[in-house]
Order: sequence, then structure tokens, then C-alpha cells
Amino acid sequence: MIARLKQLTNQPHNQTKNESRDVLANFAEVIEPDSRDAALLASVAWHRLPAHVAIIMDGNGRWAARRGQIRIAGHRAGVEAVRAAVDTGARLGLGALTLYAFSTENWKRPRLEVDALMRMLKRYLRQELDEIDHQNIRFQAIGRLEALPHSVRREIENASGRTHANTGMTLSIALNYGGRTEIVDACRAAIVRRCEAGLNPEEVTEQDIAAALYTHDLPELDLLIRTSGEMRISNFLLWQLAYSELYVTKTLFPDFRRADMLEAIVDYGRRERRFGAVESGEGRQGTGDGGRESEVEGQLEPVHV
Repeated sequence: MIARLKQLTNQPHNQTKNESRDVLANFAEVIEPDSRDAALLASVAWHRLPAHVAIIMDGNGRWAARRGQIRIAGHRAGVEAVRAAVDTGARLGLGALTLYAFSTENWKRPRLEVDALMRMLKRYLRQELDEIDHQNIRFQAIGRLEALPHSVRREIENASGRTHANTGMTLSIALNYGGRTEIVDACRAAIVRRCEAGLNPEEVTEQDIAAALYTHDLPELDLLIRTSGEMRISNFLLWQLAYSELYVTKTLFPDFRRADMLEAIVDYGRRERRFGAVESGEGRQGTGDGGRESEVEGQLEPVHV
């Protein structure tokens, strides 16, 4: 299966080339040679592949409304988009893929919609677990999971337990998740840990808090993708997004497919990431090629925030 790709920029050139060939081989069975997906895959900067990608899966309701259907139909249609994102991420060798499935605010939605979402989550885990395990993916859920229905928690525990020893991509599903509540929970946990260790809780550090986040065992978040064109982050991974790249596509999530994922990865590879620093001798900012036009014919320019 796919070996986890780490910081390719720190690897020897020959090693990066060999790993890119391995990744291309992973797609041989699912991508036609002269397809748009193949053209996008050929444009990926393998030495700048993100280690951790997150997706705000937005637009299910609008997708359904445009077809005269109820919102639940949009959520059902979004399952195929989840499959495409997970499969593409695993074949690319991403270290982690985190999907925003259900927020702490989503409990305010109609009871029928919430119940349908919980049923779909259980069905997804039952139907996809064999494939997730086969692809060497480690599954986990993040958020305040204790508030979820017992039947949902049981499916999560089963999927997490079965894939715990897998060494490929980590797939995290954010459920009953809020970025602010995560920071609150992490701060509380960090203070408790310091007190238990006999340390001054007033001297809690960023490292203490980071170690207590739901995502403490994941790589730093490199890229956030949001579907449906909305320019907001919706209380998602607020701490982790400090230095992440943001990519917004107008595609509604039920229509999100492998090409949309690859477009985001290609765009990410063209950006200059400075983390507040400036390279020696530079006379101006933005000297990278992040603003150049796509080399893939017909590719829509992404909307950035």
C-alpha cells in the first residue's frame, strides 16, 4: 500500500522522484492516461505535497435545492464526494485528511436532518470500513464525541479499533466539533496536566496546548479546502489554521471529485510559504509562481482567501 509521504522538500532529489513514480503507479488503475485527472496529476509538485489536508464539506443543501430535492438528498449525494477525497488522499500518500462532517452548531438543524446525518454516518462506516482498512488508512473521529448517540459511538469505536495499527493516511472525521471548544478543551487539559506534574499552570505554553488538541497526533495542517465558494472557516480547526494555506472552490460538495482535489493540491504546490519570514535578498513579496495561470487546459482559477 501507499507509503506515507513526509516532508519531500527535505528528501534527496532521487528519492523524491522515486516516490512520485510510486504515487503515480497508485493511480494507474483509476485514472485514464489522457484524462483531465491525469493532466492534473502530472502537474503535482511532489516535493511540495501537503502532509495534512482538511476539507469543509459545504454546499449539500444548495445542491439539493437546485434539483428541487430535500436537504437530506444533498447529504446522501455527498457520500460519493467523500469517497473521492479519501481515495485520492490515500493514493497521493497524504499524512492526514480531516473532514468537517458535523459541527457543534449543527444540532440546531431540524431533528429529521440530524437523525438522517447520524444514520448516514453509521452506514458510511459500515460500507466503507473494508476499503479504508484495505488502503491502510487509520480512522479516527475528533470532537466532543461523548454527546453523539451511543450507536454512532459504537461504529466509531469499531472503525478506530480495527484500523488503529494501520500506517497510511490518517482519516479524521470531525463530529460535534467546534474550533473554539477544541481550544477550550485543550487549555483545560493542558492546565490539568501541569497541575498533576507539579508545574505552575500560569506558565502553560503553546506546546502544552498543542499537545492537548484533538489533532495532537497529526502533522501540521498545510491546506484547508472549502467547497461551495463561501469565504469563511466556520469555526473549524482555528488553532491549526494559523499558518495554513486556504483554497476555496465554487464546486458544491456533492459534485466534488478527484479532479477538484487535485486542482487544490496543484495550486498549493505553486505557493510560497514563508511562515512570517523573508528570504535573504528578496526585494518584494510574492516572487513565487503562486499567481501564474494554470498549465492544465480549461482549469478554472481558484478563489483564494
